[in-house]
Amino acid sequence: MYTEEDLNNAVKQTIFNQSSVDNFRQFIATSKNTNHVDEENFKLIGSFNDIFVVIACLLLLFSSGWVLNAIQNNSGYIVFPIITWGLSEFFVRKRKMSLPAIVLLIAFIGGIFTLCMNLLSFSENINITIAASLSTLGAYLHWLRFKVPITVAVGATSLIVFLVALSISIFPETKDYLLPILLIFGIITFVLAMFWDYADIHRVTYKSDVAFWLHLASAPLITHPIFGMLGVLDGNESVSTLIIVIALYVFMSLLSIAVDRRAFMVSSMAYVLYAISNILKTYGDIGYNFALTGVLIGATLLLLSAFWHQARSALLNLLPESISKYLARVSD
Repeated sequence: MYTEEDLNNAVKQTIFNQSSVDNFRQFIATSKNTNHVDEENFKLIGSFNDIFVVIACLLLLFSSGWVLNAIQNNSGYIVFPIITWGLSEFFVRKRKMSLPAIVLLIAFIGGIFTLCMNLLSFSENINITIAASLSTLGAYLHWLRFKVPITVAVGATSLIVFLVALSISIFPETKDYLLPILLIFGIITFVLAMFWDYADIHRVTYKSDVAFWLHLASAPLITHPIFGMLGVLDGNESVSTLIIVIALYVFMSLLSIAVDRRAFMVSSMAYVLYAISNILKTYGDIGYNFALTGVLIGATLLLLSAFWHQARSALLNLLPESISKYLARVSD
């Protein structure tokens, strides 16, 4: 199975010319009654062999860690990221397998973080600060070597954890402003995602995959603090709060359509369902009404998915050119 990046490489090697590849993409989009840009493609699984390799890698990694820890305390934590890097050299750098690349990257960063948390003996905040800083450094080195698209998002998340933990260590009162701080970091991550999106506005290179994972990381960093500050997570069951939550969900949905990323819509949906369930516990039969709400939201999402391209085209026509020129291109 080939990818968009494979087609681009074939053009660079003069196997195909750019016109032929563009015509092929247009043909596929036409035959499937969709638009290539709006499909939000990203590399995940090339074949079932990806799943087979992931299972084998995880079995080797965790079994090795278990055995080594039993022989010598913490030795398994030390060897875990080393084995992960070695596996990446073959399955990522040489074989270029998508799913193993994602899993091994997460395992590598998680291994570094776990190793630091087990070896360090300072206060919890300082331990987290050091672990997150080394995880960020590990993500950077991993990116230089393997260029796995999810690495930027994982590195950004590690950096945020580091900065938050460092701030709490120096200024303990920072905990009182944690939600606004996370919201700011979420907006920064979203801007970074849009930067990568604009770098590949037609979504045909790995830069689009990098943007996808950054959007996926930024969505909860934005939605969770917003709904948290509204009191949704504290059981605020007022109807006015529900109206605000639904209005925010509509805004997040429009933002998702405009930037052509579904992450915000999916991320905020959980808070809408949670808020509605709390309201229904107070004012009605939660079982029937919650199910009915789920049916309505599910049907709306499916309808939107079926007419995503048309909805996005209509929305982009309402936006000024100064904004729409930075968004992914669609063709009518």
